Amino acid sequence: MGVTAVQSVDWASARRASYLVSQTFRYEYPEPASNLKHRLVVIPPERFGDQRRLRHRLTVGLEDVRVVDRADRFGNRVYEVFAPRVPSAIEFTVEITIERHAAEPNRLPAGWIAPYLLETSKLTAPDARLSMAAEKLAASGATGLDLADQINDWVYQSMTYRAGVTGVRTTAAEALELGVGVCQDYSHVMLAICRACGLPSRYVSGHLIGQGGTHAWVEVVLPTDDGTGDAIAWAFDPTHAGRGGLGYVTIAVGRDYSDVAPTSGTYLSRGAGNLISHRSVTLTELELEP
Repeated sequence: MGVTAVQSVDWASARRASYLVSQTFRYEYPEPASNLKHRLVVIPPERFGDQRRLRHRLTVGLEDVRVVDRADRFGNRVYEVFAPRVPSAIEFTVEITIERHAAEPNRLPAGWIAPYLLETSKLTAPDARLSMAAEKLAASGATGLDLADQINDWVYQSMTYRAGVTGVRTTAAEALELGVGVCQDYSHVMLAICRACGLPSRYVSGHLIGQGGTHAWVEVVLPTDDGTGDAIAWAFDPTHAGRGGLGYVTIAVGRDYSDVAPTSGTYLSRGAGNLISHRSVTLTELELEP
């Protein structure tokens, strides 16, 4: 389904959606590289709330490589690739088929609370301005989802979307001082304030249908208060001042971007590598309310 058709979808009436996610990462080197150790966080867990991973494939366009698949401490699928020698280039190709269903909240079982949901991280440590914002928002008397909604709106109003100004190492405090950034910056600012307000929250890396690049948003994790000890992870997108929905595809969660960077690694070479990437998310099936 094309971008124009996707933008015209009435997501509020969508009951089920299926997607095909395709990505290619190609690293080219001016001279041979050795001892390559690469990390890919590009394939979601088999289940994540209402999201189901139906099929997946990761191929590496180089012989004599070793691929290790493991789960990290956040439950993400991490693929580690080891290559003793890369003559000139290495390419990673990913294909994933995903299905999502509406009205199935991301319910986390008892024991869900983890220290990282409330602890600051290197990219989300609050400075005086962020701490003051958290104090003012908390002073409104709002709690839980109401407070999260207010924080979401505050971040949206306080930032202007602009690419090319910030980078993957830009902190929440730096982004807010600049007043500009991209989705990861919006998410880091919201995480800093949520955690300062005592709202357990985590960074989400994934895709938003109809958008060019990968996307980031926030999940605020709140207890159900139904006696089960369970919690629900509620998705908020401060970049668009809204909640997450079926148009979002989750890949991984963590404290901040550094935990879920889609592609990263090290190698030995006298020349710097060049990354060429391609991504597409295709809506393959959509079921609406009758």
